[in-house]
Amino acid sequence: MEFIDLKSQYARVRSELHERIEAVLNHGQFIMGPEIAELEAILAPMAGVRHAVTVSSGTTSLEIALRALGIGPGHEVITVPFTWISSAEVIALVGASAVFVDIERETYNIDPALIEAAVTPRTRAILAVNLFGQMADYERINAIAAKHGLTVIEDAAQSFGAMRNGVSSGGATLVGSTSFFPAKPLGCYGDGGALFTNDDALADLMRAIRTHGGLVRHHHPHLGTNGRFDTLQAAMMLPKLPLFAEELDARNRIAARYSAKLADVCAVPVIAEGNTHVWAQYTIRVPDRDALGVALKSRGVPTAVYYPKCLHEQPVFASCGRPWGSFPESERASREVISLPMHPYLTEADQDRIVGAVREVLAPMQDDARTLGVRP
Repeated sequence: MEFIDLKSQYARVRSELHERIEAVLNHGQFIMGPEIAELEAILAPMAGVRHAVTVSSGTTSLEIALRALGIGPGHEVITVPFTWISSAEVIALVGASAVFVDIERETYNIDPALIEAAVTPRTRAILAVNLFGQMADYERINAIAAKHGLTVIEDAAQSFGAMRNGVSSGGATLVGSTSFFPAKPLGCYGDGGALFTNDDALADLMRAIRTHGGLVRHHHPHLGTNGRFDTLQAAMMLPKLPLFAEELDARNRIAARYSAKLADVCAVPVIAEGNTHVWAQYTIRVPDRDALGVALKSRGVPTAVYYPKCLHEQPVFASCGRPWGSFPESERASREVISLPMHPYLTEADQDRIVGAVREVLAPMQDDARTLGVRP
């Protein structure tokens, strides 16, 4: 059983994908070829914005966004400690400091009620992470940012394709960022990412930074980097786009089926009011997550843990001076969450096998779960 099945999708796009690869090999424009502009023209309206700027990875996209916004030494950026390290490492890479704020228990996204207390005169931005496939509460986040003159960056690496109150992920703030890592709901066959904005000047600046600081060859008005997306990767993504809506529908059907069959034995995901979900991961929480993972593995069911340590626990961020206990919801989630297989090509037979294995393991543990306050 595959935790994420990319082979079934590949079988569906194989013919057009190879035609696209051959076209690139024939025209020879391996860097910034026509497929880049073609892909960006499709991605921008998917995020509900005027500009999509493809880049070499989701991490690079966040770094370029920070640099384009002029964030650097002496500045602070508010983000969460329960996320992949790239959300915070890019803040340090531009010379700024990450200031962590705890998450909401049910959505795993940043808790807007805690943001304002973290704002200081050095704060320049809020980098909100949309974890597991649904968007954070951007109405409240944007209102706080406007009050304090801050910029909001939407880290949509796990939520591209989702919506909140009719607003598409990637387009909820001044600048949005996503990843096309292969395991994402919309991925390429390597590293890749994109930036989204309605701001024309900011879009041009981000395009310049991604290409060594200039839009015209041999003219470099900005300090840039090599952040370009490969033409071949863009070409291989294009055949996937017509399948995307169908695959999201399948993910939602599978997630609903999981939740209906597991809600009485564990805490299943909660979709916030106004949100849709793309199920980058289907994540449950139980008191003894590690024991469940071992038991499921013995039954042939793969699992994954996102993320077993919070960022303030990582040695590289020890200097933030936030000891264990500083972020109780993040810390609790890091010890309790476990993700089940999730992809659009899971058969009902495989779903039933997964659910049956989870129930077989967890049913005897229900009393312990209730004692520890983890309710389905």
